[in-house]
Amino acid sequence: MVRGTPRTARPVANDHLQVSGVGVSTLFRGARKLDASGQVDDFWMLVRDDTIVDTGTGAAPSADDTVDVAGRWLTPGFLDLHVHGAGGHSFDEGNEGILGAVATHRAHGTTRTLISLVANPLEALEASLADIAQLVAVDPLILGSHLEGPYLSVAARGAHNAAFLREPQPAEIERLLDAAHGTLRQITIAPELPNALDAIGVLLEEGVVVAIGHTEADFAKAREAFHIGARVLTHAFNAMPGIHHRAPGPVIAAFDDPAVVLELILDGLHVNPRVAALAFESAPGRIALVTDAMAAAGSTDGDYALGSLNVTVSGGLATLRGTNTIAGSTLTQDVALRLAIEDVGVAPRDAVAAVTLTPARVLGIEARHGLLAPGKVADAVILDSRWNVQGVWADGARLS
Repeated sequence: MVRGTPRTARPVANDHLQVSGVGVSTLFRGARKLDASGQVDDFWMLVRDDTIVDTGTGAAPSADDTVDVAGRWLTPGFLDLHVHGAGGHSFDEGNEGILGAVATHRAHGTTRTLISLVANPLEALEASLADIAQLVAVDPLILGSHLEGPYLSVAARGAHNAAFLREPQPAEIERLLDAAHGTLRQITIAPELPNALDAIGVLLEEGVVVAIGHTEADFAKAREAFHIGARVLTHAFNAMPGIHHRAPGPVIAAFDDPAVVLELILDGLHVNPRVAALAFESAPGRIALVTDAMAAAGSTDGDYALGSLNVTVSGGLATLRGTNTIAGSTLTQDVALRLAIEDVGVAPRDAVAAVTLTPARVLGIEARHGLLAPGKVADAVILDSRWNVQGVWADGARLS
């Protein structure tokens, strides 16, 4: 690829949301802490401004403000690597739509969001990437963008408009990277497309996480893409060949590679709970629960748009109008967490890791995210015994 004007790189995660006061401290006490490191009862956590500064059990220090968790669960804030909208808003609507949608997800515990875009004309994608770059600069809870297209298989396109799908070309990729100003964090590619493997190498050089998905790739092609450096399988089992006893497919290739994380849409509709259990058992510590939510998440049944396509939502199931093709979900991360524990039988510690530390590792931000420990960002969620969200904090500030 011919290099053009250097792109202005932005931080992966802008970790300094301004809160009122200087050195303001908040104490969370009486919690059942649950994160990827395990459960701790009678837990307290001291936050100063946007950072966890101390944790412990039993007698707690004083602070400017105190939150009595009252024996409920306290987890890190959730991260969502793959989401398209919520609350009646779509990420294709520009900044207003993005902010409306992420507000809905934040009320359900998702404190950090990667903004996913469906396939659209190149010019529209450039405009959306530029909008997201502006938001990243001012809102540290928006982690950047995820292009779920346009480099997808037409045959495995799911709810993407076939007219906007294309083969990766160096000049086009350069345009998309330039538009994003260093905030394109992840892209989904079908690795069997012409030029796809070369494109993966170029994107990796630019620090973009490459996922494979919406693909007809067989086991060998998927394994080749992972060997080059692709590190995510986009919504495992959906829009790709399944597991066959003579053709294991991309899911088994992902199971086999310890560096690969598998996205899982756990809404009870996209993946059977027993199949979801197989994924957790086959790739321990490498499942990232995602919502793939569209505008109807946190809203009502009815007619919506996903990119340029019309979607009907009935009983919480989103399908392309007039078809049985699933078009994203109406899921939120708190529901995914609850279903993982109650329906799939995942240990609570592992289920929480799948919405916190594992997605943080995908983006390389685990040094500051994903655990309730000193030095980490003060993102936290309080949940009751049935995993319903009772309160959400990000960078030490209460969101809901």
